[in-house]
Amino acid sequence: MSDARELVASLIEKYTPELIETRRDLHAHPELSWSEARTTELIANRLEQAGLRVRRLPRSGLLAEVGESGTCIALRGDLDALPVEDRTDDPWRSTVAGVAHACGHDVHATALLGAGLVLGELHAHGLLPGRVRLLFQPAEEVMPGGALELVARDALVGVEKIFGLHCDPTLDVGQVGLREGALTGAADSLDVHLVGKGGHTSRPHLTEDLTFALGKLITELPAILSRRLDPRAGVSVVWGMIRSGATHNVIPATGHVAGTVRMLDAVAWAGAEDLVRECVHQIVAPYGVEAEVVYVRGVPPVVNDHQATMLFTRATQRVLGEQGVAPTLQSLGGEDFGWYLEHVPGAMARLGTRSPGGPTYDLHQGDLRVDEGALPIAAALLAEVALAALDDGRETPLR
Repeated sequence: MSDARELVASLIEKYTPELIETRRDLHAHPELSWSEARTTELIANRLEQAGLRVRRLPRSGLLAEVGESGTCIALRGDLDALPVEDRTDDPWRSTVAGVAHACGHDVHATALLGAGLVLGELHAHGLLPGRVRLLFQPAEEVMPGGALELVARDALVGVEKIFGLHCDPTLDVGQVGLREGALTGAADSLDVHLVGKGGHTSRPHLTEDLTFALGKLITELPAILSRRLDPRAGVSVVWGMIRSGATHNVIPATGHVAGTVRMLDAVAWAGAEDLVRECVHQIVAPYGVEAEVVYVRGVPPVVNDHQATMLFTRATQRVLGEQGVAPTLQSLGGEDFGWYLEHVPGAMARLGTRSPGGPTYDLHQGDLRVDEGALPIAAALLAEVALAALDDGRETPLR
């Protein structure tokens, strides 16, 4: 195994120019969830050229495998972009109006490609002690996420552990955020459509004042949930869209509000949908309006397994040294990687992408920039954690 790890560093150096070029290509040609056809073909063709076994999925995305027998470890990278305008002036900025890789999935996919190329060469040299399955997943940005599609397509059959990375623009390049236990929160989407008798604003008593009911719903639902759910669950209801009426003196007959319901705790999440539906109807009932609640269970929390987190820590130390490991907090952000962890143990790490001394960007914003020095680090980390997991059991168990 020591020979394999010595080779990883030289192979990463060899592939770095190609990885940077590939990431820029993907960034310039972003594709929305379930439409990642070009991205899929670009990656599939390159992996096939390298001799890996590739299976394209029906809509978009692919599975690739390297190695012939033994323990199987999975690595995951997501492919989709966001419906966000690219506001950078980089030469490789998005060429697709209103679509941008504003969450770093171009980095995730390219890093997984790099890890696959490296692992393929290790296998060719007889230095891969098992199998590694690469999950190039579509549609992470929509609920309940493309991870469920891959699970349904047997992506985890035979897999013992799974690992993934996510860009973190609050961490400098050369740092990797690791945390045992819950890393992200559960995230659901909530749409409420109200219908009532409209009328003139001078006669609200002759109407079902839908706009007033909408206002009560917007403010009261978060407050009620904070009392009906265990406060340790960290429930958060945030509205992203409110639509009602078209002029100042007409009470509308319809209204629509949409947002997300997030929480830190999987136990509270299990009963959240029924409670939200009950509360919505109780809030609007006094105003006589009817509510249609569309509640989509999105993703469970990502809960990092102890052993898998230790393996990721070991891999990070090998790539970056002790100083590369950074503590990280649980966030309310949703990640459908959590669906994989419902089936097999694994871990997700946060990849530092901020230029040291440079600005801190935010995910899901059109001005997101990623320091490309993170690319070879990410590819090396994924290759190393796969090797560490395959080697697990040959060494003294981790404590």
